[in-house]
Amino acid sequence: MADDESGGTLRPVSGTPREVETALRGWLCAESEPEPLIIRTSGSTGNPKDVLLSRRAVSASAHATHARLGGPGQWLLDLPPQYVAGVQVLARSILAGERPVVATEHATLQDAIAAMDGRRRYASLVPTQLHRLAEAGQLDVLGSLDAVLVGGAALDPGLRARADEAGVRVVRTYGMSETAGGCVYDGVPLDGVALRIDVDSRVWLAGPVLFDGYDGDSSATAEVLHDGWLRTSDLGELDADGRLRVLGRTDDVVISGGVNIALPRVSEALRRVDGVADAVAVGVPDAEWGRRVVAVVVGDVPLEALRDGVQAAGLPRSWAPRRAVSVDALPLLGHGKVDRQAVQALAADA
Repeated sequence: MADDESGGTLRPVSGTPREVETALRGWLCAESEPEPLIIRTSGSTGNPKDVLLSRRAVSASAHATHARLGGPGQWLLDLPPQYVAGVQVLARSILAGERPVVATEHATLQDAIAAMDGRRRYASLVPTQLHRLAEAGQLDVLGSLDAVLVGGAALDPGLRARADEAGVRVVRTYGMSETAGGCVYDGVPLDGVALRIDVDSRVWLAGPVLFDGYDGDSSATAEVLHDGWLRTSDLGELDADGRLRVLGRTDDVVISGGVNIALPRVSEALRRVDGVADAVAVGVPDAEWGRRVVAVVVGDVPLEALRDGVQAAGLPRSWAPRRAVSVDALPLLGHGKVDRQAVQALAADA
């Protein structure tokens, strides 16, 4: 049974999936340009903001996504509707003339996918959801979809390989609320999106998908918007094929004992260690080292095995964690992203 559709709002976006769908439909179809909607960011790094997205930006992102994937289609919503990924799932379906399928309205994910009847069928997930399907041996339920966007956090190469083996067409996305969602797919910007890396390895983005600013915070807006370009908080590089490789956030690189350590690469190496179901490496203050690398790990694995695993992955031994915290599950925010503040607190307690 669908939710009541009368109580959604777009400033900021809130409500049940069907409520937000109804509000978005009116907003997208309005005769004159409506006020920007507001995405209240998750605050995973401790600084939530209200992101203003125009109809032009949301529509440009949706149309560019469909152009990249092969054509308009129906989308499965298995994400909270108040965040940008959920908003875009609904907006893309509406602009394609399709009614989105909401996963929570069905007993299982398989039932939800079976209920999709669009000419092309898509889904958008975060890596945690893909990981859980893999652990349950259920990745194949996604195999009938034309594409599955996976973004919001780093996608482990091993997990992507498992999805490929299960016949799932995974498209790795990079973007943020300020770019109306993912705007770089498998390292290549969407049509109309420009990308550059500055001398400090920081990622800059431009194009019709950019936000209008932060509601009520002109100083924060001025910090990130410069002459039509968005100065992100991410570090990146272009590979030999010109594809973007995101190295992590600017605060994901710590200096420990005078050595620059890219924490996302350490996290990736830790996830490959036998007995580790998931892991995040963070830096905490340390009187001796300046910053000490701590591994927060799902699994009971000795510290020395974790350190050996980092070195076995081809990283310097000096990058290996000096402490480890074992947890039953990584703390998550409501939309499936790792709660960075909570992880940092766990590591600091160690």
